Amino acid sequence: MKRARRPRVPGRSAKERILVTPEGISLPVTVAGRGARVGALILDLLIILVLMGVTSYALFTIAGGAARIDRVMDGKGAAAQALQFLFIVWIVAMFLFRNAYFLYFELGPRGATPGKRMTGIRIAARDGGRLTAEMVIARNLLRDIEMFLPIPLIAMAGADSGMAWLAAAGWLAIFLLFPFFNRDALRAGDVIAGSWVLERPRQKLQAAMTAVEETGEAAAAADRFTFRFEDAELAVYGEFELKALERVLREDRADAIETVYQTIAEKIGRSDGWGAEQRFLSDYYTQLRARLEAGMRMGRRKADKHSGASA
Repeated sequence: MKRARRPRVPGRSAKERILVTPEGISLPVTVAGRGARVGALILDLLIILVLMGVTSYALFTIAGGAARIDRVMDGKGAAAQALQFLFIVWIVAMFLFRNAYFLYFELGPRGATPGKRMTGIRIAARDGGRLTAEMVIARNLLRDIEMFLPIPLIAMAGADSGMAWLAAAGWLAIFLLFPFFNRDALRAGDVIAGSWVLERPRQKLQAAMTAVEETGEAAAAADRFTFRFEDAELAVYGEFELKALERVLREDRADAIETVYQTIAEKIGRSDGWGAEQRFLSDYYTQLRARLEAGMRMGRRKADKHSGASA
């Protein structure tokens, strides 16, 4: 798999990088700070604990309290079977909260858990491509190894074993300090999965930049589109691609415009833009931006080409 080049951006902060997408488009991104990542993890763990507590209390109440549980467990009737069923439900719920929480949210269109969203960060593929299920599963499995593997080791050796506690402390130190020894603040799980954590752009869609506007012909531009696109043709891309396309139009490099034109034209099944690639991209940009902004006003956002519209 082709890796994205991530050189430092001259004159900017140490956290800013240039991400090169599979389409060859260069985009500026900002690596999330270590403090924001720790804060997001703490928030997520608190949310998980609250969910576990509320669920446990609800099932405990349904079961009728501790006294009734003691009485029913001694019997073998329908009540005992119902109680066993509730116990199985509790085990499944705890398992899902513990293991499926991160997978569910990070595989969503936002690529972020509630904790990450509150701290303004999200995970992304380091090669600029799609964040796959394999990446998310790998980084979360590694989190379990990083944080929780010492617990069974201590249990097997005994809580009074000084060597077990020392080994556990060393294990945790290695993995907790790992992000401090690489410039992109990557966890071991990020290295294995090919992912990284970025700050989520907070700005709204930038003002439209088209060839029409640059030549002073912005007035009534919507009535003078050379190329018009159907909703299905615009629906294949989202905000990420819109910003990438805007950057290409701003830089006005012939090779980049040709490459991006071929990519978009092939994606949407159009071949009528040969010889007018810049105008084709300019019209596509303007209409795509209008569609995305209309969706945002209705509470729907499309983050990128891999995600559906989300509230």
